[in-house]
Amino acid sequence: MAIRIVRLGSPRIKEEGIRIGTVRRPPRGIPKSEYAARGFYDVWLPNLSPSEELMKEGRMSKDKASWSLFSRKFRKEMTRPEACRVLDLVAALSHNTDMSLGCYCEDESKCHRSILRQLLIDRGAAIIDL
Repeated sequence: MAIRIVRLGSPRIKEEGIRIGTVRRPPRGIPKSEYAARGFYDVWLPNLSPSEELMKEGRMSKDKASWSLFSRKFRKEMTRPEACRVLDLVAALSHNTDMSLGCYCEDESKCHRSILRQLLIDRGAAIIDL
């Protein structure tokens, strides 16, 4: 049992479990009834995505310094009690169930999901590298 970090919209992997969308907005132009069938997500959990303002800032980061600033700000957002409780829950569940967390970004290294990966590892989550 473990968590996989995935790109939303990508083909599902065998034994991936429930796919959780950690994005601020649902996919555009796709009926809600088709999110899971099209490989986006089964459950939407925007609590684990950057705030609207920070999301815009993250998209604009083009160099190491701006990404580092985004990372620090997102980590700070994830220290809010509601975010901490969700991260703790996901980390604990990772030892008993398969699940995946994802975002739309093509490159994980320039996506908040890379930071979520580390935050979950820091909480003792079981993570499977793809």
